[in-house]
Amino acid sequence: MHHLGIPTSRAATLIVTDDPIPRDMFYDGRLKNERGAVVLRVAPTWFRFGSFEILAKNHEFTELKKLADFILENSFKHIQEKGEDGYIAMFSEVCEKTAAMIAGWSTVGFAHGVMNTDNMSIVSVTIDYGPFGFIDEYNPSFTPNHSDDMGRYDLENQVNIGLWNLDKLATALKHLLSADKHPQLEIILQGYGKHFQETQLTLYRKKLGLLTKEDEDESLINLLLDIMQRTQADYTQTFRDISEISLDDLENIRVPDSAWGLKTCLKSKQTNEFISAYADRVKRDGLEDEIRLQNMQDANPRYILRNWVAQAAIEKAEQDDFSEVQFLLKLLQNPFRINLEAEKKGYASPPPSWSKKLAVSCSS
Repeated sequence: MHHLGIPTSRAATLIVTDDPIPRDMFYDGRLKNERGAVVLRVAPTWFRFGSFEILAKNHEFTELKKLADFILENSFKHIQEKGEDGYIAMFSEVCEKTAAMIAGWSTVGFAHGVMNTDNMSIVSVTIDYGPFGFIDEYNPSFTPNHSDDMGRYDLENQVNIGLWNLDKLATALKHLLSADKHPQLEIILQGYGKHFQETQLTLYRKKLGLLTKEDEDESLINLLLDIMQRTQADYTQTFRDISEISLDDLENIRVPDSAWGLKTCLKSKQTNEFISAYADRVKRDGLEDEIRLQNMQDANPRYILRNWVAQAAIEKAEQDDFSEVQFLLKLLQNPFRINLEAEKKGYASPPPSWSKKLAVSCSS
């Protein structure tokens, strides 16, 4: 996530033990012993939205104020205001950065499996990697959490859940503000959606190699996403394919078999419409095609941590072979550049059919 440019906590160490840990992954009574492990993670702070919420719910308002002052002093040192104005300024920044973080998630195809208030960082970095996943074929309803039967945290709903969580934070902060300042929090919340949409659109422009802004860009992006969804094209690979095919080849529909993401899109007649509109849009930017391709390859990963790739490493690690873990660690530190060994392993090839049966839950 860090090397994809997403604000995140970091994994410092991973310690594996031989202690058996009974897990009921699907909550169906079929316990299985797995090896125990401890991950040491680091972050600028581990305070969460829930840190405020629980104090407010318990009417511990003295402690709530101490917490707010501590975080304002230590995690938002650049904010000059103190007291009520400081809390409002802090909340405004949290809203804006949370919107940007979730926009980043959406454009790399990442879904967080449990976005409750206790899993949302007050400094807007990704924390609590429980069930999570990167989408293969584009599906806005994708949820990585087997336990999320209702799709509360599915890919397209993450932005709304972010707003819901921020509203809970605002409710807690209102206990520290005079009543006449409460509307300021509501106004800030109303700007959350705009921050998300603007950041997401900026990121998608980068993914398509666009330098300027045009009013129709959002429609162009939505057309491509709609094509991906209807043809079940791979999200990561489709963007990467467009970044590796010249504009001339695109316009003449010269798409090699290796571009299997874009190849899948060609099942839809609307793909020709997208390619034509996209080519015209790129030409209006006036950018040399070689530069467009390079810019796009810098914005679209060749490799992500797909479930099946992680599973292959897990199965080896269970046999005390950590070679694949080490390889993936190195590979994903530079996910935008072609790695010949990764290509041989098929890590940029269509996911195997058995991968569709993989599932994770809060007990994974």
